[in-house]
Amino acid sequence: MSETTAQIIERVGLIPVLRARNAAQAHAVVKAMIAGGVTVVEVTMTVPGAIEVIGELKKEYGTSLLLGAGTVTTAVEAEATIDAGAEFIVSPSFHPEVVAATKARKKLSIPGALTPTEAITASEAGADYVKIFPCSAVGGASYLKSLLAPFPQLKLIPTGGVTLATAESFLRAGARALGVGSDLVNLAAIDAGTPETITETARAYLQVLAKFREEGIQKMECNGEEKIKVAGALNSMRNGAPAK
Repeated sequence: MSETTAQIIERVGLIPVLRARNAAQAHAVVKAMIAGGVTVVEVTMTVPGAIEVIGELKKEYGTSLLLGAGTVTTAVEAEATIDAGAEFIVSPSFHPEVVAATKARKKLSIPGALTPTEAITASEAGADYVKIFPCSAVGGASYLKSLLAPFPQLKLIPTGGVTLATAESFLRAGARALGVGSDLVNLAAIDAGTPETITETARAYLQVLAKFREEGIQKMECNGEEKIKVAGALNSMRNGAPAK
């Protein structure tokens, strides 16, 4: 059974935000990221000819690359980018008509929000995830953790201020995935003829994610062993035998 869009996003753990200045630059960035193992990208509507770029990438990479459209603020844009090949739609702010159009096409919706009211409103409108943007401007990981305290059901993707140095803190705060900008989508590296810089950074991000997940698995295993010990002790106490 093939993975859903949500499963791919959470498995990869990253949504690189591509704001290239032209199509050639966009293609070069995507190629470099894929070489580093990152197979998800959000092509923003600020890229010249964004809809055409999405179509070209879809044709070139097919299902090996999960394509999304970003900075989508109207239902018309949502429809056009989905027609071009976008599987998820991202906005910097909350637009009910964009969420509705995206869900009507059975695609994944990621509207933007910042305040608690905006975040819960977006979720209740049908958002699959909520993009918290600009997250670093209001406290970064600590703000994300605070949002999740009253709303643990929200699936949040912080964007703005996510770097290799801060990625782990956002994951520990409860991020489902990370929206990453220029720290990974390094246009200067393309201009300088060193796309390997992007490839190496992509690998570094995936290593951070792998380390975090491994620690989580180990913690769950330790908690499981502890629960077994506690259960054994309780049984021993019930049976009148000393706990071991």
